[in-house]
Amino acid sequence: MRAMQTAATGMMAQEMNVQVISNNIANVRTTGYKRQRVHFQDLLYENFRRAGSATSDQNTQVPAGTFIGSGVKTVSTGRVMTQGNITPTEKPYDLAIRGEGFFKVRMPDGRTTYSRDGSFDLDSQGQLVTRDGYQVEPGITVPNNATSVSVNAQGTVEAMLPGQTAPQQLGQIQLSRFVNKVGLESIGDNLFIETAASGQAIDGVGGGEGFGTLQQNYLEEGNVQAVTELTSLIAAQRAYEMNSKVITAADQMMSATTQMFRG
Repeated sequence: MRAMQTAATGMMAQEMNVQVISNNIANVRTTGYKRQRVHFQDLLYENFRRAGSATSDQNTQVPAGTFIGSGVKTVSTGRVMTQGNITPTEKPYDLAIRGEGFFKVRMPDGRTTYSRDGSFDLDSQGQLVTRDGYQVEPGITVPNNATSVSVNAQGTVEAMLPGQTAPQQLGQIQLSRFVNKVGLESIGDNLFIETAASGQAIDGVGGGEGFGTLQQNYLEEGNVQAVTELTSLIAAQRAYEMNSKVITAADQMMSATTQMFRG
């Protein structure tokens, strides 16, 4: 029976929906995380009677056709790139972006990746790196005798050194933005890479045209709203149960029909 196959597509779609929601909830405290949202489309329809088809020689027409759908499919699990809350950390190398932009991170294999996670620190050489030790571009090294380090809203990094009355500029943190940031591909570790859908990176600095500003001693939280995700989880569970009941009802109808013909 067609209804069983149609309901099965609904169950598979809601199963994926629950997987995405569970991943959002699991990352509710992940710095810079952007929640995902599942998008669905209906499948092909079988036309038994087309709308507008003639019903007589006097040009009378059918006002509405007869179409039977074949279910649903998942077409994307795009990310919602809204701003997360900015929270203080009191750590000098923690940076948050307020507005548009991504930090540029150089991977060990030379690739450039992008992140909203600004929980940085210094490695053994004094270079500004991520929690995994990946270099933050364009490559900023803090002298080991620096007494304090400051980062302004534009991303300019300065350090106070012994015997100097004015801070020494160490470099400027670069930001990147994309025409279609939803098209970025997540590779884990709070990192994204550009794709054909996202377009090429547009580089700039904090406060530049189209770019947000940086805040030192702050981090951006993930944009997951726990109440919203739990509500979506309940709705997905209800939809899964309804499709399951359709399969049960269709099976009972088939059994009744078979017994009727046998009788």
